[in-house]
Amino acid sequence: MRSARFSAAAFLIGMGLFASPSKAAEPLVYAPMNPARMSDVIRTLASDPFEGRAPGTIGAIRSVNYIVSQFQAIGLEPAGDNGTWTQEVPMIHTKVAPDALAHFRIGASDGLDFHQSEQIYLTTSTPSSQIRIADAPLVFVGYGVTAPGRDWDDFKNVDLKGKIAVILINDPDFRAEPGEPVAGRFGGRTMTYYGRWTYKYEEAARRGAIGALIIHDTAAASYPWSTVIAPGGETFDLDRKGKSESLVMRGWIEGQAAHELFARSGLDLDRLSQQARRPDFSPVTLPGVTLTTSIDVNTTRLQSRNVLAKLPGTTHPDETIVYGAHWDAFGKSKGPHGEAMIRRGAIDDASGIAAVLEIARAFKSGPAPERTILFGAWTAEERGLLGSTWYVEHPLVSLPKTVANFTIDVLQMGGMAHNAFLVGAGQDSLQDDFATIASSQGRVTVNEALPERGAFYRADHLPFARAGVPVLPIMDLAGYPDLLQGGVPAGRKWLEAYMACYHQPCDAWSASWDLRGAAEDAAALYEVGRSLAFSRMWPSWKQGSEFKALRERTDSERPAL
Repeated sequence: MRSARFSAAAFLIGMGLFASPSKAAEPLVYAPMNPARMSDVIRTLASDPFEGRAPGTIGAIRSVNYIVSQFQAIGLEPAGDNGTWTQEVPMIHTKVAPDALAHFRIGASDGLDFHQSEQIYLTTSTPSSQIRIADAPLVFVGYGVTAPGRDWDDFKNVDLKGKIAVILINDPDFRAEPGEPVAGRFGGRTMTYYGRWTYKYEEAARRGAIGALIIHDTAAASYPWSTVIAPGGETFDLDRKGKSESLVMRGWIEGQAAHELFARSGLDLDRLSQQARRPDFSPVTLPGVTLTTSIDVNTTRLQSRNVLAKLPGTTHPDETIVYGAHWDAFGKSKGPHGEAMIRRGAIDDASGIAAVLEIARAFKSGPAPERTILFGAWTAEERGLLGSTWYVEHPLVSLPKTVANFTIDVLQMGGMAHNAFLVGAGQDSLQDDFATIASSQGRVTVNEALPERGAFYRADHLPFARAGVPVLPIMDLAGYPDLLQGGVPAGRKWLEAYMACYHQPCDAWSASWDLRGAAEDAAALYEVGRSLAFSRMWPSWKQGSEFKALRERTDSERPAL
């Protein structure tokens, strides 16, 4: 494999795609990306003055100013609101009291009290000073999925007004056995958007529920209860001035607590979960069970910002290629014992910002692109893809004429690797283009190792995909890197160490990192985008992708190939 990488480097250098190596012993297949410069960007964004880059904080202001200064230094043009470097993103920030309690009345019994972050986790995105719910019935709605194209409806027109929807996480076929009616209806072990908690809240709100509770299951959610409760009752949402449906209360029930609640009401949750895998499933009201809660909420409105810069196209400036990453992390908070901590988000996703800056620098140093290149640093990805969602709802360039979106969210720091990962394999032609470039670097592309995590539906490319724009996300937590130094065992060690720090204070910059593998990914994305910037090609969604029809609706707005 080592010699294959040397051959790839020689080929690329001969084609003029990469700079000549400084050492004969080490092919620079990550040129023109600069790993040392990327490391400096990550170190800066993850440093103490940036305070974890939470929206609405001084750390957010410093983050935006820093990224603007970097775009200016590269020589890009502003691409935000009214010729500025930023796009305003109005948000609502809510934080529920830490002593929140939900009382479940069960018939004539004393009922059950579930405490915040122990048996239950409650939040709200509704701007108010209090969550008040009195004796609201609970209705188990299975997986909470309405998918006409897959001949699936968990709701069966049941009236949820004034009620709490109780929902299973992931897709209806996540646990399906061969031969079950649901097998193959969704993604199997590969999560679709129907499996995401964001979709389930959206659908419950569309059905008129006042609240929704998702039953936590570590395997199906792909993360433990500690990750669910990590935000500490804090929620951000877009401030659409009442134009969108919203739940008064949303949250999770810890798995064992949910089993106890169902058992106390005379129901078997495991049996109901099996029934929920059938297309003829109908919602089940928990007999005699109601929920009552009164929780103080601190609500504020704030303005956050996307940072936007561009290189205008010389020939087709109305056609745009977008590179993006999110600048936010989780900010300052207190640990379980009251200790102050900063969740710095070094890898997630200062590494993505570092890559976007390197790609911008590479484009600026070369021939002017024929199509416009837009570079976005999105706010509030960690709070529900809010910055990228706002941009797609309020685009500053034509979405039908947006050629592609490249999103970088978590790059690996273990060094150069023999492999590269495809997230959401089989979605569009950009993945084939990436595989071709990775192969020329001496790498093989492999599908994500844990598709049940639904990674394709958890980063800032998703709002673009939902608008029909072909996307290519790079997320190096999708599998174990096969590192040049140490192979898969070393890659496994790196990824497991990172996942232990996922969204935690230990996601911090380290001088021991080897960013050559991260730079290699950035170089591959640059090459895919560069080929589009100097062509008339339009990437396409593949047959079977849920986003193909969305793009086809705007076919007439793009030039024919």
